[in-house]
Amino acid sequence: MKIILDTNILIAAFATQGLCHALMELCLDRFEIILSEEILKETSLNLHQKIQLPEPQCQLIIQFLKMHSTVSVLDEVDASACRDQSDLHVLGLASHTSADFIITGDQDLLELGRYKDTQIVTPRTFWTLIKDKG
Repeated sequence: MKIILDTNILIAAFATQGLCHALMELCLDRFEIILSEEILKETSLNLHQKIQLPEPQCQLIIQFLKMHSTVSVLDEVDASACRDQSDLHVLGLASHTSADFIITGDQDLLELGRYKDTQIVTPRTFWTLIKDKG
C-alpha cells in the first residue's frame, strides 16, 4: 500500500512519541511511504522554526526520510481541487503515484475525503482501519 504522510504528520512524528510517531513506525514497517521534495522542504523548515530543532538534526531527519521513502514528482492539479492552494502539491503527489491514502491533520484536505482513488484520512482513522484489518 502507498501512503502519503503530510507534513503535519511528519512534524508530529518527530516531535512527540504519540499516535503520529507510532503511525510512522507502522508505515515504515508495512507500507511504502510517498513524499515529495515540497513535503521534505516544508518538514525541514517546520522542524527548525516551529520545533526549534538544530539545523544538523533537521538534515539528519530529512536524510532518514529520503532513505526510507519514495520521493516522487507531482502531477499538475487544477486550482479548484482544494480550497487551500498550498495543499495542491499533496494532491498532485497522490495523483502521480496512485497513493492509497493521504494521512493528514489538514482540515482543507480532510474535507475532500478522497481525491481520485486516494482516501484522505486522519491519523486516528487510518490507525483504526489498519488495526481492524488485523
